[in-house]
Amino acid sequence: MSADYFTTLQARLERGRYFIEAEDESKPQAVVLLDCNVVIINQALARSYFPGQDPIGQKIGDTQLTPKSIKEIVGVVDDIHEGALDSDNWPTEYLPINQSPDAYFSVVARTSQTPDSVLPAFDAVIHQIDPGLGTIGEASMEQRIHNSSIAYVHRSSAFLVGGFAAVALLLGVIGLYGVIAYSVSQRTREIGVRMALGAERSAVYRLVLDEAVRLAAIGIVLGLLCSVGAASLIRNLLFGTAAADPLTLIAVAAMLAVAALAASYFPARRATKVDPMEALRYE
Repeated sequence: MSADYFTTLQARLERGRYFIEAEDESKPQAVVLLDCNVVIINQALARSYFPGQDPIGQKIGDTQLTPKSIKEIVGVVDDIHEGALDSDNWPTEYLPINQSPDAYFSVVARTSQTPDSVLPAFDAVIHQIDPGLGTIGEASMEQRIHNSSIAYVHRSSAFLVGGFAAVALLLGVIGLYGVIAYSVSQRTREIGVRMALGAERSAVYRLVLDEAVRLAAIGIVLGLLCSVGAASLIRNLLFGTAAADPLTLIAVAAMLAVAALAASYFPARRATKVDPMEALRYE
């Protein structure tokens, strides 16, 4: 990594320092007063291998601890999600690119403009620096996430679950409509008597809608409790979003309440049109 990599990603430095541009393989002693190369680690590595210790100044290397592999830890940064989107943060070490140059590398930039407008200019600037450099895979971070295989799999699963949820909502609305319609048909005589005694249409509306609201409220409360309890089952389908997200639960509850009222509207409207004489004669 270059010296500005972590500041570009806005990765918080927990301890120690970032890399500096003067750190290169030819003169580690003159710059950082070390007899070995340097490395920055993430919090996951610090927790796994230096529990309860300060890793700054500690040395790590390969499994054989060969002299060339020994590096001194100069910084600890907050965990950056380097692996798959649905995986835990891996213990990671970061090496300064000046001490381990390579012919292939990635360039990361942060912009306040729209990424699509910056990518062509970004590519042109790289070729201005060195026309011989080849570029490939230009994309914004959002595009990389959206087009990743893990995102595709989880997106497909989410669409499937969403489809079942839509069917469940439709069946619930139909069921609620049937229950309220049946209740109105069973109370035809009662409604007729109320209207014969001077009950207003608005009172009949409230009579029917109160029952629907009560049923919907009980169902929504039970549904919220079950959804919070079952959130752990879908936790692996999500990344960057909590399974029991309060805004999502509130939005779904509001949608169900609106659907319940819509399903109750037609039975309530039918009840207000009951002719008292016809209702009493029928009974």
